[in-house]
Amino acid sequence: MQRRRRKFYGWGYEGDEVSSCEIAEFERAWARLLGVSNFEPAPFPRAEDISLRTPRVPIPDALHAICTTDHHERLYHTYGASTVDIARAIRGEFDNPPDVIAYPDTEDDIVNLFRWCEDANLVAIPYGGGTSVVGGVNPPSQDRCRGVVTIDMQNFDKVLEVDHRSQAARVQAGVLGPHLEQQLKPTGLTLRFFPQSWEFSSLGGWVATRAAGHFATAYTQIDDHIESLRVITPAGNIEAKRFPASGAGPNPDRMFLGSEGALGIITEAWVRLHRRPTHRTMTSVRFVDYERAVEAVRVISQSGLYPANARLIERAEAAYTGSSDGTYDILVLGFESADHPVDVWMERALNICGDFGGTWDESALRDHDVSSDADTKSWRDKFLRGPALREHAIVRGVMRETMETAITWDRFQQLHAHVKDETHHAIRVVTGRAGSVTCRLTHIYPDGPAPYFTWFAYGDKKRIPEQFIAIKHIAEQAIVDAGGTVTHHHALGRDHRPWYDNERPELFCSALRAAKKIFDPCAILNPGILFDPS
Repeated sequence: MQRRRRKFYGWGYEGDEVSSCEIAEFERAWARLLGVSNFEPAPFPRAEDISLRTPRVPIPDALHAICTTDHHERLYHTYGASTVDIARAIRGEFDNPPDVIAYPDTEDDIVNLFRWCEDANLVAIPYGGGTSVVGGVNPPSQDRCRGVVTIDMQNFDKVLEVDHRSQAARVQAGVLGPHLEQQLKPTGLTLRFFPQSWEFSSLGGWVATRAAGHFATAYTQIDDHIESLRVITPAGNIEAKRFPASGAGPNPDRMFLGSEGALGIITEAWVRLHRRPTHRTMTSVRFVDYERAVEAVRVISQSGLYPANARLIERAEAAYTGSSDGTYDILVLGFESADHPVDVWMERALNICGDFGGTWDESALRDHDVSSDADTKSWRDKFLRGPALREHAIVRGVMRETMETAITWDRFQQLHAHVKDETHHAIRVVTGRAGSVTCRLTHIYPDGPAPYFTWFAYGDKKRIPEQFIAIKHIAEQAIVDAGGTVTHHHALGRDHRPWYDNERPELFCSALRAAKKIFDPCAILNPGILFDPS
């Protein structure tokens, strides 16, 4: 059972409240964006008012100690954390809940759960922190199985070993971000990996979804943090040898990075760590010409400076968060190091920005206080609070979605214009009203950026899931049509799978099918995530 119960219809723990002042502030922002003068929120659902189908399979006596059919646990594990998930939960739609929730304590427990699922023709859904926004932990809709067992890895939550000399640690995969950093703190080391979902997402989830953290260039993809993995599959266990690098054939760990629980359950990882930074500097740079701002970011990405933050935020989004008056775009720019002062790196990056018309507050920069820049602080605070406000937006009819991609620099401007135009059109057609579509660059690479589109629309509270899906489908198709990847760091899940089918080579899909047949011969693990089940 969960140590502290999470909400079954939204973000955070039961009892966590958003203040009336904060809700009022966001209502004013939504009103400005969407032209709505009055919001009448629908009520949040109560667990006791929702009926679930009776579990379709009994728990074997040998597994009773680690399994439950508790009502709240089944509600909570039905959905992830996407807008459509939360909207359906608020509407009380729990037509396809898991039948049983398992909390294994050991790898032997996982093996026993696999054997049960194989013998009884059950689907097994590996479950990390439950923060998937693409349907990655939702039970499949196919009726090819007798039932669904969700395997929650929360008990695998320890740092098992720290190699100080190599700056690495062996960590159990179920650990959530805060507990991981709490255990590492006495060592002076840190994973320094902070996705927006950090508070509730797990190391295993980051690996299985190829997640990316906040840092723009320094500690971006989880791929680069992995030395080796230990994975339990229905066919046996795999543990790669630990090296800083190797040229010995294909890397076995890469098979499971991004596998989303379809090939096995990750139980441990050796991860690369960093010394905690002691030198930091951050500021915001203002640009009145967006295209020149993009060029500044491109030059920085190719300069070898490797900023920890380089987020270019369009003026409309900056105005929404109170970081701009709407007449300029802002670049949140930061550097950090555990070894040396970073002022010279910042000075060079600002010189580049100045070449493209950027301006900044010299006095805030001289303070060496990363929280002294008002524009940066305002945007960051609103960004971090976004997930906690999602259910409050939905009950007011406000739909918000973020769609990220990656594309080469030569094609960015075309993608930027096409996605915004198509999404604006989709919002108007689906809702009959204008909406808001903005873009920020969250991660930058020498060969291209990761654009992160955010759209808001005001919908019919009774039809939010249907309207949301219609808009998202058009917007995602626009990204793919313009040459972007379907996802930079939100993974595939069931929501992005259709576009992945066209993105990956068909022959590679055949290889994936063959790998699944070997690792998971009875096809019990998260069917439909990487390809349609046969």
